[in-house]
Amino acid sequence: MTPAPRFDVIVIGAGIIGVSAALQLQASGRDVTVVDRKGVAAETSRGNAGAFAFTDIEPLATPGIMRKAPGWLLDPLGPLSIPPAYALKILPWLLRFWRASWSDRYQASMTAQAELMRASQAALERQIKSVDGERLMRRDGQLQLYESEREFTASRPAWDVRRQHGIVFELLESPGAIAEIQPGLHPRFTHAGFTPSWMNTCDPAVWTRHLADTFLSRGGAIDIAGIHTLAPAENGVLVKTSAGVRTAGQVVVAAGAWSHHLARMLGDTIPLETERGYNTTLPDPGFDLRTHLTFTGHGFVVTKIGNGIRVGGAVELGGLKLPPNYKRSEILLKKAAGFLNGLKTTGGQQWMGFRPSLPDSLPVIGRSPKAGRVIYAFGHGHLGLTQSAGTAELVTALANDRTPDIDLHPFSATRF
Repeated sequence: MTPAPRFDVIVIGAGIIGVSAALQLQASGRDVTVVDRKGVAAETSRGNAGAFAFTDIEPLATPGIMRKAPGWLLDPLGPLSIPPAYALKILPWLLRFWRASWSDRYQASMTAQAELMRASQAALERQIKSVDGERLMRRDGQLQLYESEREFTASRPAWDVRRQHGIVFELLESPGAIAEIQPGLHPRFTHAGFTPSWMNTCDPAVWTRHLADTFLSRGGAIDIAGIHTLAPAENGVLVKTSAGVRTAGQVVVAAGAWSHHLARMLGDTIPLETERGYNTTLPDPGFDLRTHLTFTGHGFVVTKIGNGIRVGGAVELGGLKLPPNYKRSEILLKKAAGFLNGLKTTGGQQWMGFRPSLPDSLPVIGRSPKAGRVIYAFGHGHLGLTQSAGTAELVTALANDRTPDIDLHPFSATRF
């Protein structure tokens, strides 16, 4: 019997996390092959908002959030919803989400998130330089918008936390001050917070493909194949794919919302759920967008993508199998048309993506408890693009038996 081909490192997943990890591992001297069932940026990395949201350190599970849970079911088009058909299935995850919202867990998650953000921001600058990627970046800041004094006052504790973690921002308390940064907004937005260091990529799919092309040009390989089996083997890991059987010295699992299925093959049970996000990309928006806009009370953002504008967001905890509910895209676009003077909403392309989310809003980054040659890098929720370069450096440190730059205990697969 012919032995399975032997690989040094196989990275499963060709989204932004997997491609970034592969590129960083390659730079450290490793021979890397990426395996993905569809190809580069074929899923969530293709259609997200393109934001590097380093200022977003607050977990989704905030204290008192579970009091809002009944409303999630009653308002299927609200900023955070659970389709009734999925409510029973997600109950175990919601119980962990509720526990993560307790003050002790919430504070610990926020501290860990801030550390990962600091590491990721520095790593991104190194990554941009290493791949000559500055032309694919926009450094225009972000406006987080509020519709009343009351809404703004309620946000102040979150801004205080950002200040404690060294995040620079400016608070604006009049429509006129807001208009100096972004003209054309409805005057209903009376207050805002502006974070000047916020940055975006011009297009997340283009950025991911640029990283992948760099990886390929430096001798890497990307194979299109589905994963059928993942199992420990003698001195390595057995990987059965639709294209054949391989063994690898190490495997990195970075398959986004599908990663927990691969972990289960190894005997690891990780409570990963899917935040389905919706957006519409407008090719000819007719609005001069000068910065990334976050409409806090409505749960969506407006951002430049190429020469167009992308309107999207919201959280629908609905798993991988339910059909998309594009009414969510439509309601966000209708709101945006009311908020942005002159916005043209015709000719848009709708999209839904699967954000891989864990109850405490932190990813899993670390070795599999059941298979030490497998490294997990998934569950980043809204922050996969943001934390991709930092995660890549942490994965590379683990793969090369070096001490990571931050404590990875909060990101352990066993923390649940």
